[in-house]
Amino acid sequence: MTQAIGFIGVGIMGRPMARNLLKAGYPLVVHSRSQGPVDELVGAGAKAATSPKAVAEQVEILITMLPNSPDVELVALGENGIIEADNRGLIFVDMSTISPIVSQKIAKALEPRGIRMLDAPVSGGEKGAIEATLSIMVGGDRAIFDQVLPVFQAMGKTITHLGPLGAGGFTKLANQIIVAGNLTALAEALTLAAKAGLDIELTLKALGGGLAGSRCLEQKTPNYLAHSFNPGFKVDLHYKDLGLIMEAGRALGVPLPTTAVVQELFNALRQKGRGGLDHSGIVTLLEDLAGVEVRGKK
Repeated sequence: MTQAIGFIGVGIMGRPMARNLLKAGYPLVVHSRSQGPVDELVGAGAKAATSPKAVAEQVEILITMLPNSPDVELVALGENGIIEADNRGLIFVDMSTISPIVSQKIAKALEPRGIRMLDAPVSGGEKGAIEATLSIMVGGDRAIFDQVLPVFQAMGKTITHLGPLGAGGFTKLANQIIVAGNLTALAEALTLAAKAGLDIELTLKALGGGLAGSRCLEQKTPNYLAHSFNPGFKVDLHYKDLGLIMEAGRALGVPLPTTAVVQELFNALRQKGRGGLDHSGIVTLLEDLAGVEVRGKK
């Protein structure tokens, strides 16, 4: 019999991930603060629940995809939270990007209730969520990972067990250092190219074929050419991740000088009211400084 899956948090990333679980044939119970996406998924065959506790009591695996550490902590440990469910043997999989320290705290609190946990943040953005090609970075007990692997395979392509609980979160923070730095470097490079009068489409093609090529360049090329930065992954969320990264660096005694500069550039962009842009929108800050616009030919 196919396992029943719970899904809490059906926003930009969570909604297509939940849809892919439905496509794979999993019975799905959903809950979210916004009713619209819940209604959409119910129309596609899911069942709605009124609280995290209500979800947890109906499923064998419960997935969360939420903005930040306090959101996951509230859903897991708050009133009408997962911890209040009478469901020993439940597997809780948090796929949000949060503090690995908070993940470990939640797992410790849930353990006496017979609820086992994996932390499994993802990379690949909205496109990866839609196409079920996410990279999923998993921390936790290997036997539990093996149980959940078919579920992960319905949502992602590169699925890696990285070690004990928290290992997934630390790996995702490392990922976010690289992505934020890459997008900032792309912003500087393309602003320089635009100021020099280069054809941006040809420039991107040339850069993509050499050592400067990257998944960021590949995925974000349409944004640069159209000068359109509807999120995929919001500046506000990546700025949150950069805060988690700096906290982790301080806790572990790891200097992160480049990341600190990138964090301040993202902060400056947010102060201009652009926190809702896709994170590739960091290029607009460099454009402001240089007095030029990066876009393809009209």
